[in-house]
Amino acid sequence: MTAHPATGGAVQEFLAGFRLLLRGLGLYVSNPRLMLLGLIPALISGVVYLAAFGTLFYFISDIAAAITPFADGWEEGLQEVVRLAVAVAVLGVVVLVGMLTFTAITLVIGDPFYEKISEAVENRYGGVPNEIDLPWHTSIRLSLADSIRLIGLTVLCGIPLFLLGFIPLIGQTVVPVVGGLVGGWFLAIELSGFPFYRRGLRLADRRRVLRAHRPAALGFGVGVFVCFLIPLGAILVTPAAVAGAALLSRRALGFPIEHGGQRVN
Repeated sequence: MTAHPATGGAVQEFLAGFRLLLRGLGLYVSNPRLMLLGLIPALISGVVYLAAFGTLFYFISDIAAAITPFADGWEEGLQEVVRLAVAVAVLGVVVLVGMLTFTAITLVIGDPFYEKISEAVENRYGGVPNEIDLPWHTSIRLSLADSIRLIGLTVLCGIPLFLLGFIPLIGQTVVPVVGGLVGGWFLAIELSGFPFYRRGLRLADRRRVLRAHRPAALGFGVGVFVCFLIPLGAILVTPAAVAGAALLSRRALGFPIEHGGQRVN
């Protein structure tokens, strides 16, 4: 299976990827029964993560102070600036890693639900020739193994972003934007697992195919990332993001995403 290169400009492709998320939201509305089933695992994960993030926000000042004991004797104004930068850096990395781990855990918990959502989207636009039907336990095992690899890569990317977050101004402006792009990329890869498994393709294949459509993948993934930043957004948007990822995967692999469309050769 080969990737089909994007034909539009980077901005056009980015917007096309974002529109795929919107289409996923549209499919959410058109099949509420199936999508509501997808809310159950997201709700379970969401309660745990909301509690964890709430605790982090409550203690973030203490955490920043613990990381910067060298600033205890500094002038109050300078001390506050440094510890604010540290707090923002910590929150940025935690949010980046937290979003991907939330997605990974939610997809593992709700594997049967999300597999059905992804399959329903694929069938709506012509299905998958020679589809590989994986047993649920195999699908969960593959998803978990690939998710662990992605989380490891996210942590590696998060370390330099964390260090750059200490730099005043840059750490509060440039770093969050870069973090959003990095998070969006990994979310696109994570959420597109089901369509690729259905074709017998693994994580390396996903990364290779989506790399050929990086602007579209970023448009989709950054859209999901922003939605996840909204309170309860991760819980509500995850099923729709799975639907949108099925469209993104079909588009990248050259399968039609319009009724009556022909596969791209």
